[in-house]
Amino acid sequence: MGVVIAVTGKGGSGKTLVSTLLVRYLIENKKGYVLAIDADPDSNLAESLGIEYNKTVGDIREELSSNPLPPGVEKKNYLDSKIFESTTETKNFDFIVMGRPEGPGCYCAINHMLRQVIDSMTNAYDFTIIDAEAGLEHLSRRTTQNADIMLVVTDPSKKGFHTANSIKEMVKGLEIDVEKIYLILNKYSMDLMESMDDSIKETGLEVLGKIQLDDEVRRFDSKGIPLMELPENSIAYRESNNIFRRLLNEKS
Repeated sequence: MGVVIAVTGKGGSGKTLVSTLLVRYLIENKKGYVLAIDADPDSNLAESLGIEYNKTVGDIREELSSNPLPPGVEKKNYLDSKIFESTTETKNFDFIVMGRPEGPGCYCAINHMLRQVIDSMTNAYDFTIIDAEAGLEHLSRRTTQNADIMLVVTDPSKKGFHTANSIKEMVKGLEIDVEKIYLILNKYSMDLMESMDDSIKETGLEVLGKIQLDDEVRRFDSKGIPLMELPENSIAYRESNNIFRRLLNEKS
């Protein structure tokens, strides 16, 4: 079985940046087959990775809800084929967009089966990276229930640390089976570090690493350049690589 890593945190904290650079790290260091899943309804991961997609898992759900299968058609086999069709294949990794979040109760059975199909897909990859929905909804919906590792990204704001702490408590309260959960501090500046020490301690999470505020990231975002193309001398690229080496217990 492969390793499933969910990247979560407050909206705007840098989840997509971390997800993108983690995918890049795995590719550049030849860690095997990689599946990237955009589970955030805002669906920014494709742009950050520099790729395009045609269909989301939400589209498949809507199609199945509006057009029930004729008798005799095996629903799971149908979903398998549709998920395969919606998977974007690139030279270095595969990509799936979850799309709109689940809607009314009538979707529950479909969503459950879609999750089963996607869960079974992850077994075919060495690493699956999930850019999770911002905040706590993905936990209550159990979108990330089968993650081996959860990376909680926070910016220096009080709201960011509050969300990080709430995520930790919900993982515990909902008994979600996550093997390891870490905190990544993003967009920090040296003059704020001392004032953030108490907030970091309050989360009770092990700090895997820190990514300093990077003007290159802001420049790329403002120009719509994929973060996948950040130069190797950028702060975010260098510091995230240190974090991922630590995550995978590798020596530099």
